Amino acid sequence: MTPQDRDVIFSLVVVPGRGAAGSEEDVLRHFGTTDGVGLSLRLLSEAIAEKSPADLEAALIVSGTFGTVPQHLPYLVALVPEDWHKQHENVVAMLSDLRAPEAVDALHHAAIWAPAYLDWNEARPLATKAIWALGAIPGAEAERALTWIADEPDEVVRDAARAQLDRRRR
Repeated sequence: MTPQDRDVIFSLVVVPGRGAAGSEEDVLRHFGTTDGVGLSLRLLSEAIAEKSPADLEAALIVSGTFGTVPQHLPYLVALVPEDWHKQHENVVAMLSDLRAPEAVDALHHAAIWAPAYLDWNEARPLATKAIWALGAIPGAEAERALTWIADEPDEVVRDAARAQLDRRRR
């Protein structure tokens, strides 16, 4: 992705007090397509292949803008354990939207692992988001993952998992 490509995509980001400088139509026109979801899948694939943090951030903006669909699942799951980017919370949020049982293992990983850039944060935002995402996924596999996480030594993680288990059982 070129710097100009990224600039067009980043123009979609809403700036408080100013709004977004660009539009969905601007992005589609720039990339010569009418398929925003297809564009997001292509950009995700390229960002992962290149291991480009900047391109990944842009690809996730496109994905969020045009919608996260089941075809995003393999890309998002693959991104969870990677340490070359800093988009884990955004990736987990998109997995949460999909509520896919296929994401359970990746979300379990995100719940008990803190990337180095988030290790300082005792509130464990990534873990909490992953646990909430697990809580939204139907089925026994997600419940088993939450049960395992509920025994974690980290109090924040353990309490969040127990809260999700309690919510599921009501």
